[in-house]
Amino acid sequence: QVQLVESGGGLVQAGGSLRLSCKTSPSVFSEAVMGWYRQAPGNQRDLVATITSLGSTDYSDSVKGRFTISRDNAENTAYLHMNSLKPEDTAVYYCYARYNFNNNWGQGTQVTVSS
Repeated sequence: QVQLVESGGGLVQAGGSLRLSCKTSPSVFSEAVMGWYRQAPGNQRDLVATITSLGSTDYSDSVKGRFTISRDNAENTAYLHMNSLKPEDTAVYYCYARYNFNNNWGQGTQVTVSS
C-alpha cells in the first residue's frame, strides 16, 4: 500500500507563502507522478499541480505563476511552494501519487488564507 505523508499548511494572510511537503517510499517516488489536489467546502476535488518522475510539471490556470511544484529525489519528497496566496486558495490540499495505474492520496492538510 502506498503511503503519502503530508506536512505543511496552516493559516496565512493574503499575499503570504506556505510550503507543503509529501514524502513517500523510494520505490514509489522514483516512478510516480506526484502532485496536489485541493477541495474547498462544497466543491469537488480539483487539480493544483503535478510533476512526473522526470520533472515535467503541470499547473491549473488558477495557480500558474504563483505556485511551484518540485521534487527532491534524495529525500523522496515532493513540495508545493505557494506564493501570493489568495483567500480563494483556502481548501484542504491532498497529496497525490499516480503509481502502478492507481491513484493514491495523502491524508490532506488544511490551508487557510485570511483576507
